[in-house]
Amino acid sequence: MIVRILGEGPYEVPDEEDRALGELDGQLEAAIEAGDQTRLDEVLGALLERVRAQGRALPADDLRPSDLVLPHEGSTVAELRALLAEGATPSGLATEP
Repeated sequence: MIVRILGEGPYEVPDEEDRALGELDGQLEAAIEAGDQTRLDEVLGALLERVRAQGRALPADDLRPSDLVLPHEGSTVAELRALLAEGATPSGLATEP
Protein backbone atom coordinates (compact mmCIF):
# COMPACT_ATOMS: atom_id res chain seq x y z
CA MET A 1 0.00 0.00 0.00
CA ILE A 2 1.09 3.60 -0.56
CA VAL A 3 1.08 5.80 2.53
CA ARG A 4 1.75 9.51 2.19
CA ILE A 5 2.89 11.59 5.16
CA LEU A 6 1.90 15.20 4.67
CA GLY A 7 4.94 17.42 4.24
CA GLU A 8 7.25 14.42 3.91
CA GLY A 9 6.28 12.21 1.00
CA PRO A 10 5.11 8.75 0.03
CA TYR A 11 6.14 5.35 1.37
CA GLU A 12 5.42 1.90 0.01
CA VAL A 13 4.35 -0.15 3.03
CA PRO A 14 3.75 -3.92 2.98
CA ASP A 15 0.06 -4.81 3.07
CA GLU A 16 0.79 -6.91 6.17
CA GLU A 17 1.19 -3.67 8.13
CA ASP A 18 -2.50 -2.86 7.68
CA ARG A 19 -3.52 -4.37 11.03
CA ALA A 20 -0.78 -2.64 13.05
CA LEU A 21 -1.52 0.67 11.37
CA GLY A 22 -5.22 0.16 12.08
CA GLU A 23 -4.55 -0.36 15.79
CA LEU A 24 -2.53 2.83 15.99
CA ASP A 25 -5.26 4.53 13.99
CA GLY A 26 -7.79 3.65 16.69
CA GLN A 27 -5.54 5.04 19.39
CA LEU A 28 -5.08 8.22 17.36
CA GLU A 29 -8.85 8.57 17.04
CA ALA A 30 -9.26 8.23 20.81
CA ALA A 31 -6.62 10.89 21.47
CA ILE A 32 -8.33 13.31 19.08
CA GLU A 33 -11.75 12.67 20.60
CA ALA A 34 -10.34 13.19 24.11
CA GLY A 35 -8.49 16.35 23.06
CA ASP A 36 -5.33 14.81 24.55
CA GLN A 37 -2.40 16.49 22.79
CA THR A 38 0.22 14.53 24.74
CA ARG A 39 -1.31 11.19 23.76
CA LEU A 40 -1.81 12.42 20.19
CA ASP A 41 1.90 13.25 19.94
CA GLU A 42 2.84 9.80 21.26
CA VAL A 43 0.51 7.84 19.00
CA LEU A 44 1.11 9.92 15.88
CA GLY A 45 4.85 9.59 16.44
CA ALA A 46 4.51 5.80 16.73
CA LEU A 47 2.31 5.65 13.62
CA LEU A 48 4.70 7.71 11.51
CA GLU A 49 7.71 5.79 12.80
CA ARG A 50 6.04 2.49 11.90
CA VAL A 51 5.46 3.72 8.34
CA ARG A 52 9.05 4.94 8.05
CA ALA A 53 10.53 1.74 9.54
CA GLN A 54 8.38 -0.78 7.67
CA GLY A 55 7.98 1.17 4.47
CA ARG A 56 10.26 2.13 1.65
CA ALA A 57 10.53 5.85 0.92
CA LEU A 58 9.46 6.72 -2.60
CA PRO A 59 10.51 9.74 -4.64
CA ALA A 60 8.48 12.85 -3.79
CA ASP A 61 7.29 13.03 -7.40
CA ASP A 62 5.80 9.51 -7.29
CA LEU A 63 2.21 10.12 -8.42
CA ARG A 64 0.65 6.75 -7.61
CA PRO A 65 -2.57 7.16 -5.64
CA SER A 66 -2.18 6.96 -1.88
CA ASP A 67 -4.11 4.42 0.15
CA LEU A 68 -3.65 6.50 3.29
CA VAL A 69 -2.63 10.08 3.93
CA LEU A 70 -1.25 10.75 7.39
CA PRO A 71 -0.94 14.10 9.12
CA HIS A 72 2.51 15.56 9.59
CA GLU A 73 4.48 15.08 12.77
CA GLY A 74 3.64 17.80 15.25
CA SER A 75 0.01 18.07 14.14
CA THR A 76 -2.28 19.46 16.80
CA VAL A 77 -5.66 18.25 17.99
CA ALA A 78 -7.15 21.43 16.50
CA GLU A 79 -5.55 20.77 13.09
CA LEU A 80 -6.81 17.20 13.01
CA ARG A 81 -10.27 18.26 14.08
CA ALA A 82 -10.23 20.71 11.16
CA LEU A 83 -9.32 17.81 8.84
CA LEU A 84 -12.31 15.94 10.21
CA ALA A 85 -14.52 18.89 9.38
CA GLU A 86 -13.20 18.70 5.80
CA GLY A 87 -14.13 15.04 5.45
CA ALA A 88 -11.13 13.05 6.66
CA THR A 89 -11.83 9.82 8.51
CA PRO A 90 -12.37 10.08 12.29
CA SER A 91 -8.81 9.14 13.09
CA GLY A 92 -7.28 11.94 11.07
CA LEU A 93 -6.24 9.51 8.38
CA ALA A 94 -7.61 10.37 4.99
CA THR A 95 -8.08 8.04 2.09
CA GLU A 96 -7.56 9.60 -1.31
CA PRO A 97 -10.14 8.79 -3.98
